[in-house]
Amino acid sequence: MRRRGIVAGAAALLVAASVALAGCSSSDGIAGSYTGGDYTSSDGATTTYSVKNRTQPISYSATTATGTTVSSKALLGHVVVINFWYAQCGPCIAEAPRLEKLSQQYQSDDVQFLGVNINDEAAQAIAFENAYGVTYPTTIETGHNSPMRFAFSGKVSPTTTPTTIVVDKEGRVAARFSGEITADQASVLSEVIQDTVDEKTTT
Repeated sequence: MRRRGIVAGAAALLVAASVALAGCSSSDGIAGSYTGGDYTSSDGATTTYSVKNRTQPISYSATTATGTTVSSKALLGHVVVINFWYAQCGPCIAEAPRLEKLSQQYQSDDVQFLGVNINDEAAQAIAFENAYGVTYPTTIETGHNSPMRFAFSGKVSPTTTPTTIVVDKEGRVAARFSGEITADQASVLSEVIQDTVDEKTTT
């Protein structure tokens, strides 16, 4: 469907990011009335950025649970929906079917969904995907090997688990959803994805 020294400093940053992501968050508030552009929901869980207020393109390269490489360079020209999760997170379990449904809905619109598992080994991540019918790839972040968390640290850091980030065709963050993608938020996420798909690129 169409509508469908340096090392220590880096380690310290990763520890801070890991602590911030350690909580497992469910957002129960209704996301509100998204109408495009800059927007923050009444519960603070959803933030969208107009084109003029987006960050610089995010650069990353990471390895999936099956051993393949995904990178921002390869995904330029696609809208990318990135979900930070781990297997024992209740809200992550609850939202998985909703994210999978959206990934199927938008698969013909140059939209790529990508999971980022922040805690588990590849085998556990794959078992989760099989159990909950998740078909899009997931990268594995273990120990000090956390390229996706490093890439998104700063203004749009994934500060809770789960967090879902929408990246536009030029690699810039268009939206961040903190906490579970509930049924209400899935509707807003769908609108955000479609709006981002419909944007004209400047390059």
